[in-house]
Amino acid sequence: MNLQNRIQLLQQLGKYLLDNGEQWQVTKKRAASHNGWFIPEFIDLAVTNIREEFLQKEKLEQWAMHYHLDDNVGGKNIGIVMAGNIPLVGFHDFLSVFISGHRQTIKLSTKDDILLKHLAEKLTEWEPGLKERILFADMLRGCDAYIATGSNNSARYFEQYFSKYPNIIRRNRTSVAILTGQETADELKALADDIHQYFGLGCRNVTRIFVPGEYDFVPLLKSFDKYQYFSDHHKFKNNFDYQLSILLMNNLYYMTNGTTLLVENDDNFTAISRLNYSFYNDPDKLMESLKNHADIQCITGKNVIPFGQGQRPQLHDYADGVDTMQFLLSL
Repeated sequence: MNLQNRIQLLQQLGKYLLDNGEQWQVTKKRAASHNGWFIPEFIDLAVTNIREEFLQKEKLEQWAMHYHLDDNVGGKNIGIVMAGNIPLVGFHDFLSVFISGHRQTIKLSTKDDILLKHLAEKLTEWEPGLKERILFADMLRGCDAYIATGSNNSARYFEQYFSKYPNIIRRNRTSVAILTGQETADELKALADDIHQYFGLGCRNVTRIFVPGEYDFVPLLKSFDKYQYFSDHHKFKNNFDYQLSILLMNNLYYMTNGTTLLVENDDNFTAISRLNYSFYNDPDKLMESLKNHADIQCITGKNVIPFGQGQRPQLHDYADGVDTMQFLLSL
Protein backbone atom coordinates (compact mmCIF):
# COMPACT_ATOMS: atom_id res chain seq x y z
CA MET A 1 0.00 0.00 0.00
CA ASN A 2 1.43 3.33 -1.02
CA LEU A 3 0.66 6.66 0.62
CA GLN A 4 -2.15 7.49 -1.78
CA ASN A 5 -3.80 4.13 -1.05
CA ARG A 6 -3.70 4.88 2.67
CA ILE A 7 -5.23 8.32 2.16
CA GLN A 8 -7.96 6.85 -0.06
CA LEU A 9 -8.81 4.29 2.62
CA LEU A 10 -9.08 7.02 5.23
CA GLN A 11 -11.26 9.05 2.89
CA GLN A 12 -13.46 5.97 2.44
CA LEU A 13 -13.67 5.64 6.22
CA GLY A 14 -14.84 9.24 6.43
CA LYS A 15 -17.58 8.51 3.92
CA TYR A 16 -18.59 5.45 5.92
CA LEU A 17 -19.01 7.61 9.02
CA LEU A 18 -20.99 10.20 7.05
CA ASP A 19 -23.33 7.59 5.58
CA ASN A 20 -24.14 6.41 9.13
CA GLY A 21 -25.40 3.04 7.94
CA GLU A 22 -27.18 0.44 10.02
CA GLN A 23 -24.00 -1.43 10.96
CA TRP A 24 -22.37 1.73 12.30
CA GLN A 25 -25.55 2.74 14.14
CA VAL A 26 -25.67 -0.64 15.89
CA THR A 27 -22.00 -0.27 16.87
CA LYS A 28 -22.62 3.17 18.37
CA LYS A 29 -25.59 1.86 20.35
CA ARG A 30 -23.41 -0.93 21.74
CA ALA A 31 -20.77 1.60 22.79
CA ALA A 32 -23.40 3.77 24.49
CA SER A 33 -24.80 0.77 26.37
CA HIS A 34 -21.32 -0.32 27.41
CA ASN A 35 -20.28 3.07 28.83
CA GLY A 36 -22.91 5.29 30.41
CA TRP A 37 -20.84 8.43 29.76
CA PHE A 38 -20.89 7.78 26.00
CA ILE A 39 -24.33 9.18 25.25
CA PRO A 40 -25.31 9.18 21.53
CA GLU A 41 -24.95 12.97 21.30
CA PHE A 42 -21.29 12.85 22.34
CA ILE A 43 -20.43 9.78 20.26
CA ASP A 44 -21.80 11.60 17.21
CA LEU A 45 -19.90 14.75 18.18
CA ALA A 46 -16.60 12.85 18.36
CA VAL A 47 -17.32 11.12 15.05
CA THR A 48 -18.23 14.39 13.30
CA ASN A 49 -15.04 16.08 14.51
CA ILE A 50 -12.93 13.12 13.35
CA ARG A 51 -14.62 13.03 9.97
CA GLU A 52 -14.37 16.78 9.35
CA GLU A 53 -10.90 17.44 10.78
CA PHE A 54 -9.01 14.16 10.32
CA LEU A 55 -10.47 12.31 7.34
CA GLN A 56 -10.72 14.94 4.59
CA LYS A 57 -8.53 14.14 1.60
CA GLU A 58 -7.05 17.64 1.20
CA LYS A 59 -6.19 17.90 4.90
CA LEU A 60 -4.57 14.46 4.90
CA GLU A 61 -2.52 15.28 1.79
CA GLN A 62 -1.32 18.58 3.30
CA TRP A 63 -0.45 16.80 6.54
CA ALA A 64 1.51 14.13 4.67
CA MET A 65 3.25 16.77 2.53
CA HIS A 66 4.34 18.68 5.63
CA TYR A 67 6.26 15.61 6.84
CA HIS A 68 7.45 14.63 3.35
CA LEU A 69 5.78 11.24 3.65
CA ASP A 70 6.32 8.93 0.72
CA ASP A 71 5.32 5.43 -0.36
CA ASN A 72 7.80 3.70 1.93
CA VAL A 73 6.13 1.44 4.47
CA GLY A 74 7.48 1.73 8.00
CA GLY A 75 8.95 -1.45 9.38
CA LYS A 76 8.28 -0.82 13.06
CA ASN A 77 5.53 -2.18 15.29
CA ILE A 78 4.11 0.62 17.44
CA GLY A 79 2.38 -0.33 20.68
CA ILE A 80 -0.42 2.06 21.61
CA VAL A 81 -2.10 2.21 25.03
CA MET A 82 -5.30 4.19 24.56
CA ALA A 83 -7.35 6.08 27.11
CA GLY A 84 -11.12 5.76 27.31
CA ASN A 85 -12.35 9.00 28.83
CA ILE A 86 -14.20 10.19 25.71
CA PRO A 87 -15.33 8.33 22.57
CA LEU A 88 -12.52 7.48 20.13
CA VAL A 89 -10.06 9.55 22.13
CA GLY A 90 -7.13 7.52 20.74
CA PHE A 91 -8.09 7.91 17.08
CA HIS A 92 -5.36 10.47 16.32
CA ASP A 93 -2.64 8.07 17.49
CA PHE A 94 -4.19 5.32 15.38
CA LEU A 95 -4.33 7.66 12.39
CA SER A 96 -0.75 8.87 12.83
CA VAL A 97 0.68 5.35 12.86
CA PHE A 98 -1.53 4.31 9.94
CA ILE A 99 -0.58 7.23 7.68
CA SER A 100 3.11 6.86 8.57
CA GLY A 101 3.02 3.27 7.28
CA HIS A 102 4.11 1.56 10.49
CA ARG A 103 2.32 -1.44 11.97
CA GLN A 104 0.44 -1.01 15.23
CA THR A 105 -0.67 -3.14 18.15
CA ILE A 106 -3.36 -1.44 20.23
CA LYS A 107 -4.42 -1.96 23.81
CA LEU A 108 -7.87 -0.40 24.10
CA SER A 109 -9.35 0.92 27.32
CA THR A 110 -12.19 -1.25 28.61
CA LYS A 111 -14.26 1.96 28.63
CA ASP A 112 -13.90 2.44 24.88
CA ASP A 113 -13.21 -0.91 23.24
CA ILE A 114 -15.98 -1.04 20.63
CA LEU A 115 -15.87 1.94 18.27
CA LEU A 116 -12.24 1.89 17.06
CA LYS A 117 -12.20 -1.89 16.77
CA HIS A 118 -15.19 -1.70 14.43
CA LEU A 119 -13.55 1.00 12.28
CA ALA A 120 -10.37 -1.07 12.04
CA GLU A 121 -12.46 -4.04 10.94
CA LYS A 122 -13.99 -1.94 8.17
CA LEU A 123 -10.53 -0.91 6.94
CA THR A 124 -9.35 -4.52 6.85
CA GLU A 125 -12.58 -5.50 5.11
CA TRP A 126 -11.75 -3.04 2.32
CA GLU A 127 -8.02 -3.87 2.34
CA PRO A 128 -7.39 -7.40 3.72
CA GLY A 129 -3.63 -6.82 3.86
CA LEU A 130 -4.18 -4.56 6.86
CA LYS A 131 -5.00 -7.54 9.08
CA GLU A 132 -1.28 -7.94 9.71
CA ARG A 133 -0.76 -4.21 10.26
CA ILE A 134 -3.56 -3.34 12.72
CA LEU A 135 -3.70 -5.66 15.72
CA PHE A 136 -5.44 -5.50 19.10
CA ALA A 137 -4.07 -7.07 22.26
CA ASP A 138 -4.70 -7.12 26.00
CA MET A 139 -0.95 -7.03 26.70
CA LEU A 140 1.66 -5.16 24.68
CA ARG A 141 4.83 -7.15 24.19
CA GLY A 142 7.60 -7.10 21.63
CA CYS A 143 6.83 -3.69 20.12
CA ASP A 144 9.56 -1.41 18.77
CA ALA A 145 8.14 1.80 20.27
CA TYR A 146 5.23 2.80 22.47
CA ILE A 147 2.65 5.57 22.75
CA ALA A 148 0.79 5.42 26.06
CA THR A 149 -1.90 7.71 27.41
CA GLY A 150 -3.22 7.57 30.96
CA SER A 151 -3.28 9.15 34.38
CA ASN A 152 -0.28 10.47 36.30
CA ASN A 153 -0.33 7.24 38.28
CA SER A 154 -0.41 4.93 35.26
CA ALA A 155 2.32 7.02 33.60
CA ARG A 156 4.74 5.87 36.29
CA TYR A 157 4.08 2.27 35.32
CA PHE A 158 4.38 3.10 31.63
CA GLU A 159 7.79 4.65 32.27
CA GLN A 160 8.88 1.51 34.07
CA TYR A 161 7.62 -0.85 31.37
CA PHE A 162 8.57 1.14 28.28
CA SER A 163 11.70 3.03 29.33
CA LYS A 164 13.96 0.76 27.27
CA TYR A 165 12.13 1.68 24.07
CA PRO A 166 11.40 4.92 22.21
CA ASN A 167 8.18 6.21 23.74
CA ILE A 168 5.64 8.96 24.20
CA ILE A 169 3.99 8.84 27.61
CA ARG A 170 1.09 11.19 28.34
CA ARG A 171 -0.25 12.19 31.75
CA ASN A 172 -3.26 14.05 33.14
CA ARG A 173 -3.97 17.29 31.38
CA THR A 174 -6.84 19.75 31.32
CA SER A 175 -7.74 23.06 29.70
CA VAL A 176 -8.53 26.59 30.83
CA ALA A 177 -10.25 29.70 29.47
CA ILE A 178 -9.49 33.39 29.86
CA LEU A 179 -12.44 35.78 29.86
CA THR A 180 -12.33 39.56 29.54
CA GLY A 181 -15.90 40.31 30.61
CA GLN A 182 -16.69 41.58 27.09
CA GLU A 183 -17.80 38.24 25.67
CA THR A 184 -21.00 38.11 23.63
CA ALA A 185 -23.85 35.74 24.45
CA ASP A 186 -22.79 33.53 21.52
CA GLU A 187 -19.21 33.38 22.78
CA LEU A 188 -20.40 32.35 26.24
CA LYS A 189 -22.57 29.62 24.71
CA ALA A 190 -19.52 28.40 22.80
CA LEU A 191 -17.52 28.39 26.04
CA ALA A 192 -20.32 26.36 27.62
CA ASP A 193 -19.60 23.72 24.94
CA ASP A 194 -15.89 23.71 25.80
CA ILE A 195 -16.82 23.09 29.43
CA HIS A 196 -19.67 20.61 29.12
CA GLN A 197 -19.14 18.48 26.02
CA TYR A 198 -18.32 14.86 26.96
CA PHE A 199 -19.47 15.78 30.49
CA GLY A 200 -16.13 17.56 30.96
CA LEU A 201 -14.15 14.30 30.90
CA GLY A 202 -11.70 15.23 28.13
CA CYS A 203 -8.28 16.82 28.49
CA ARG A 204 -9.46 19.58 26.14
CA ASN A 205 -12.44 20.40 28.35
CA VAL A 206 -12.21 23.71 30.21
CA THR A 207 -12.14 23.02 33.95
CA ARG A 208 -10.94 26.43 35.15
CA ILE A 209 -11.73 29.94 33.98
CA PHE A 210 -9.87 33.17 34.67
CA VAL A 211 -11.99 36.32 35.01
CA PRO A 212 -11.23 39.99 35.74
CA GLY A 213 -12.24 41.57 39.04
CA GLU A 214 -15.91 42.55 39.44
CA TYR A 215 -16.83 39.98 36.78
CA ASP A 216 -20.59 39.45 36.30
CA PHE A 217 -21.19 35.68 36.45
CA VAL A 218 -24.93 35.82 35.67
CA PRO A 219 -24.63 35.75 31.82
CA LEU A 220 -22.07 32.94 32.09
CA LEU A 221 -24.34 30.81 34.28
CA LYS A 222 -27.24 31.49 31.93
CA SER A 223 -25.18 30.16 29.01
CA PHE A 224 -24.83 26.86 30.87
CA ASP A 225 -28.60 26.28 30.67
CA LYS A 226 -28.05 24.54 27.33
CA TYR A 227 -26.77 21.58 29.35
CA GLN A 228 -29.43 21.45 32.05
CA TYR A 229 -30.50 18.09 30.63
CA PHE A 230 -27.41 16.69 32.37
CA SER A 231 -29.60 16.60 35.48
CA ASP A 232 -31.48 13.70 33.89
CA HIS A 233 -28.27 11.69 33.47
CA HIS A 234 -27.92 9.58 36.60
CA LYS A 235 -24.10 9.37 36.57
CA PHE A 236 -23.73 13.13 36.23
CA LYS A 237 -26.50 13.84 38.77
CA ASN A 238 -24.81 11.59 41.34
CA ASN A 239 -21.59 13.56 40.91
CA PHE A 240 -23.40 16.89 41.15
CA ASP A 241 -25.21 15.88 44.35
CA TYR A 242 -21.96 14.64 45.90
CA GLN A 243 -20.02 17.79 45.03
CA LEU A 244 -22.85 20.01 46.26
CA SER A 245 -22.92 18.12 49.56
CA ILE A 246 -19.17 18.71 50.04
CA LEU A 247 -19.60 22.44 49.44
CA LEU A 248 -22.53 22.67 51.84
CA MET A 249 -20.84 20.67 54.60
CA ASN A 250 -17.72 22.83 54.38
CA ASN A 251 -19.75 26.02 54.18
CA LEU A 252 -18.01 27.03 50.95
CA TYR A 253 -19.36 29.72 48.64
CA TYR A 254 -20.57 28.54 45.24
CA MET A 255 -22.80 29.60 42.35
CA THR A 256 -24.95 27.29 40.26
CA ASN A 257 -27.62 27.17 37.60
CA GLY A 258 -28.78 23.83 39.01
CA THR A 259 -26.46 21.75 36.85
CA THR A 260 -22.98 23.24 37.08
CA LEU A 261 -21.24 24.33 40.28
CA LEU A 262 -19.02 27.39 39.99
CA VAL A 263 -16.40 27.55 42.75
CA GLU A 264 -13.47 29.88 43.37
CA ASN A 265 -10.42 27.64 43.42
CA ASP A 266 -6.86 27.88 42.09
CA ASP A 267 -6.64 24.24 40.97
CA ASN A 268 -6.64 23.59 37.21
CA PHE A 269 -8.31 20.23 37.75
CA THR A 270 -11.77 19.80 39.17
CA ALA A 271 -14.46 17.18 39.64
CA ILE A 272 -17.32 16.35 37.29
CA SER A 273 -20.07 19.02 37.53
CA ARG A 274 -17.68 21.61 39.01
CA LEU A 275 -15.97 24.53 37.28
CA ASN A 276 -13.20 26.42 39.07
CA TYR A 277 -12.70 30.15 38.64
CA SER A 278 -9.91 32.56 39.59
CA PHE A 279 -9.54 36.32 39.30
CA TYR A 280 -6.68 38.00 37.45
CA ASN A 281 -5.32 41.55 37.19
CA ASP A 282 -2.70 41.46 34.43
CA PRO A 283 -3.70 39.45 31.31
CA ASP A 284 -0.13 39.41 29.96
CA LYS A 285 1.31 37.97 33.17
CA LEU A 286 -1.53 35.45 33.28
CA MET A 287 -0.85 34.26 29.73
CA GLU A 288 2.86 33.99 30.43
CA SER A 289 2.20 31.84 33.49
CA LEU A 290 -0.09 29.51 31.52
CA LYS A 291 2.17 28.99 28.51
CA ASN A 292 3.92 25.63 28.59
CA HIS A 293 2.23 24.77 31.89
CA ALA A 294 2.58 21.04 32.50
CA ASP A 295 -1.11 20.63 33.36
CA ILE A 296 -2.65 22.56 30.48
CA GLN A 297 -3.60 21.03 27.16
CA CYS A 298 -5.08 24.15 25.57
CA ILE A 299 -6.24 27.68 26.37
CA THR A 300 -9.42 29.18 24.95
CA GLY A 301 -10.23 32.86 24.74
CA LYS A 302 -9.15 35.99 22.86
CA ASN A 303 -6.01 35.57 20.69
CA VAL A 304 -5.79 31.85 21.56
CA ILE A 305 -8.16 29.00 20.67
CA PRO A 306 -11.59 30.54 19.96
CA PHE A 307 -14.42 29.63 22.31
CA GLY A 308 -16.23 26.52 21.09
CA GLN A 309 -13.22 25.09 19.25
CA GLY A 310 -11.61 23.34 22.20
CA GLN A 311 -12.98 19.94 21.19
CA ARG A 312 -12.11 20.30 17.51
CA PRO A 313 -8.35 19.60 17.31
CA GLN A 314 -6.84 19.54 13.84
CA LEU A 315 -4.34 17.07 12.46
CA HIS A 316 -1.34 19.09 13.65
CA ASP A 317 -2.74 19.57 17.18
CA TYR A 318 -0.79 16.93 19.09
CA ALA A 319 -1.64 15.87 22.64
CA ASP A 320 0.73 17.36 25.24
CA GLY A 321 2.41 19.31 22.44
CA VAL A 322 4.53 16.29 21.45
CA ASP A 323 4.69 15.82 17.67
CA THR A 324 3.57 12.21 17.24
CA MET A 325 4.35 12.14 13.52
CA GLN A 326 7.86 13.40 14.01
CA PHE A 327 8.38 10.74 16.66
CA LEU A 328 7.17 8.00 14.32
CA LEU A 329 9.31 9.20 11.44
CA SER A 330 12.42 9.32 13.64
CA LEU A 331 12.27 5.60 14.47
